[in-house]
Amino acid sequence: MSKKRKKSNQNESTVKKQDKIEAKKAVVLGTEKRSRLPVLVGIVGAILIVGAAVIYANLSVGNPSAIASAPAAAGSTSISFPASLFEDGKARHFEHVDGKHTIRYFVLKSSDGIVRAAFDACDVCWPAGKGYYQEGDSMVCRNCGRKFASVLVNEVKGGCNPAPLNRTLENGKLVIQIKDILNGKQYFNFEKKV
Repeated sequence: MSKKRKKSNQNESTVKKQDKIEAKKAVVLGTEKRSRLPVLVGIVGAILIVGAAVIYANLSVGNPSAIASAPAAAGSTSISFPASLFEDGKARHFEHVDGKHTIRYFVLKSSDGIVRAAFDACDVCWPAGKGYYQEGDSMVCRNCGRKFASVLVNEVKGGCNPAPLNRTLENGKLVIQIKDILNGKQYFNFEKKV
């Protein structure tokens, strides 16, 4: 029996050596069995980071529109735009600078065909200073996420509705009085946030 045991031990020893040799070959050739857990954790982590970035971008910025300074001549009492500028139904954001305050507003042609104007702020969320962006036929508050149908802009007042801005259409031009724009200064005076 001792010969059988001896032979068995030799076989086990040979098998162990061969396993070690195979393991070394695998390491050198890069074919060793690796755990997939770190790779999976990395992929899941990357997906979570990208997802969080997309969500943050949509919540905090929305779909920003370009903001243009309103074309007002020195000493002018009004600002005018060609009404055709708003034919596509896209909201256009503008700003009027008065001393230390920059008063923002937007103009759009709503789905019922009326050109509407409102301050880029409301009675509730103005201290956040975020304003609105357009999503389809609605204006969306960048602060609270509430949506407002374009046909209600400049019609419904108070709460989180975009604060109305008086405007008139004269000879194919949208006209906004500067005094009406200045009436919205309260929404952009961030030094006196309540």
